[in-house]
Amino acid sequence: MSLFLATLLPGLFIALLGTLLLINTPAISSTAKAIPRSKRAAWLFFGLAAVWFVWRVSQLGESDLIFAKSPKPLMIGFGVLAVLSFIYASEFLAVRGLSVLMLLAAEPVLSAAYMEYHHPQRLLMVTAVYLGVALAIYLGGAPYRLRDIFEWLFRLPSRPRLVGGILLAYGLATTAAAFTY
Repeated sequence: MSLFLATLLPGLFIALLGTLLLINTPAISSTAKAIPRSKRAAWLFFGLAAVWFVWRVSQLGESDLIFAKSPKPLMIGFGVLAVLSFIYASEFLAVRGLSVLMLLAAEPVLSAAYMEYHHPQRLLMVTAVYLGVALAIYLGGAPYRLRDIFEWLFRLPSRPRLVGGILLAYGLATTAAAFTY
């Protein structure tokens, strides 16, 4: 992935999130509040995360495989764990799926910015991605906290607009930085 694309995509995503929060219609707030326990969101986010992770495991090289000769047993094992998660650990599975997606998406984006010291504007993207990684690790361990965050955020009508304005400005700045490479 090029540094341009690695900066453009997170910038557009952050700007989109900011725009949604800035608009703050009842449909947006009710959808956001429903995501943590939604079965459909769990199938979407955790399903995508499981497929992406199993695909990443299938790409492991010989030096990455310590106990197995091929990645197939690991792929089967993680696939079975994903299916069992839907059956036995379905609470807040959408939040865990979002966390895994954030962690998986961070690797190619941060790899594109690696050793690009002559482009200091990349730090806009890198900072946002590391904050996303920290949030993903936190929410992966305590997924019920996303429900609490949404309750706090949407309690007052001014909060989502303020957070949305900040995210929109940051996203647009990051998007603009992509065009300076």
